Formats: sequence, structure tokens, C-alpha cells
Amino acid sequence: MSLLTEKLERRDRLSEAEKAALADLLEPPRTVPAGADIVSEHSRPHHSTLLATGFAGRYVTLADGRRQITQIGVAGDFVDLHSLLMKQMDHGVVALTDVTVANAPHGKLRKITEDHPHLTRVLWLDTIVDAAIHRQWIAAMGRRTGLAQLAHLLAELYLRLELVGQARDHVFELPLSQPVLADSLGLSAVHISRLVGELRDSRLVEWTHPFVRITDWDRLVAVAEFDATYLRLQCDPV
Repeated sequence: MSLLTEKLERRDRLSEAEKAALADLLEPPRTVPAGADIVSEHSRPHHSTLLATGFAGRYVTLADGRRQITQIGVAGDFVDLHSLLMKQMDHGVVALTDVTVANAPHGKLRKITEDHPHLTRVLWLDTIVDAAIHRQWIAAMGRRTGLAQLAHLLAELYLRLELVGQARDHVFELPLSQPVLADSLGLSAVHISRLVGELRDSRLVEWTHPFVRITDWDRLVAVAEFDATYLRLQCDPV
């Protein structure tokens, strides 16, 4: 919960009553192993899930069994806050690494919407940022080169992890396999391997799995055409 509170307060200030409401929201944490579903496609969850540690992926499965990851979740993210209103899921959420999660019952979330309108708007903003991330991923897959796509993903993940104290000095842990990155960018694992090599050769990153060090942030941002506006990192009350 501290990660969620820290993230939300980077965007808006929370009252003590709102922090108390969040503290009462979560059930005891549980672990989910890498490769297992946190939320299954077409399920009707009765809770939303907060990711406390590790990485998760929202995904859609095609008829031939191929998987497209549509967003990577990091610690402090509600991976399916929208399930409160969506009811039946049109996608799944998978643990990309071993993760720790905590459930937030929908009944308690509805109570927050009734008792804490400002906190409701702050949580709503979190889902709006999710939608903004999806837009950027669509634009990247449709119009950017593979190198720009990967550079964009690294810049995004660094800032999102930095937001919750999981990255600093342009260094972060990214324990995701090349096939997972391939599913995220809509490319082949062989293509991902070549792109990682290009980033290294260009001296944009030092990538010694699982750690990534961005050695030239300005050039990486230029290659990615990265504009962090969509991540809503500033404190701007809602």
C-alpha cells in the first residue's frame, strides 16, 4: 500500500482520511509464480489487484495461441482497477515474474467512491494513465521502428519504477526474458536480441540481465521520440 500511496501522492495530495481508507482497502498479500494468471481472460473478478512486487502483463490471446502483451505492470500498480466497472474481463493479467499481490474487494472500492470523491478521482486518474500508456504503445507498434519501440519501453519503465522508488540514477532491474519483450512489442525474440545489441553498440544502455543502466538518457529519449507527458508525473490536483 505504501507504494500505491507514494505513487498517488506524486500526482495529488491525499488527506489522512483518504490514506486511512486506502490502508483498510487491501486483503493480506499473496504470491503468484511467474507464468500464472493473476486475472484470467473472460473472468468476472470480485476484487481488483494491487501489484506489490514484480512485473505483470496485461495480455490478449489470439485464436492461434499467440499472445500480445498490451501493458507491463510494475510495483504499485492496480493491474485491473477497471474491473470494478468492466465486470467481465476482455483480457488477462499474467505474472511475468514471481509477484506479490493484494486484493482490493470491489465492495470496499465502491465504498470509497461513495465516501471519498476526491480519492475516487485520484484512482480514476490512475486508470486514465493506463489508457494513455496503451495509446503510446499503439502508436509505437504502428509507426515507430523496432529500435525506437524498445527505447521507448525502457524510458517508460524507468520513469514508472522511479516513481515508486524502484529505480534511480538511470539504473533499474528488468528481469524479463526476450520472448516476453517480444510479446510486448509485437516482434520476434530474435529481433529483440538484435535490438538490444544495437542499443548496447550505440552506447545508449548497459544491459547485463536483469539490470539495465541507461548511459545516455537524452539520446535514448531522442531515439524513442519519448514525451513523458502521458505518464502524468507532476503533482496537479484533481
